[in-house]
Amino acid sequence: MITLYHFLILGALVFSIGLYGALAKRSAVAVLMGVELMLNAVNINLLAFDRYLNPGSLSGNIFAIFVIVVAASEVAVGLALIINIYRDRLTTNVDEFDWLKW
Repeated sequence: MITLYHFLILGALVFSIGLYGALAKRSAVAVLMGVELMLNAVNINLLAFDRYLNPGSLSGNIFAIFVIVVAASEVAVGLALIINIYRDRLTTNVDEFDWLKW
């Protein structure tokens, strides 16, 4: 039987993979994918807590839908920025983005 702890462990694993992708990768697209994985881990935890701690309630589902909408908006804006930066610099390496450095 799958318990709440199984979902929490899955969420922690997905969040850890996303955190590694967001911090260790140099490509801006890979960083965006890492952030998406972290948001999906949040969704897993929201749905698991809603299912096991407050069954019959839709609050976890509503929060998960809100997170999905925010993630989709973040990807749309992020990809637009990355495409614009790529057109200007011909790279998506985040180490070469030095506009705000001193």
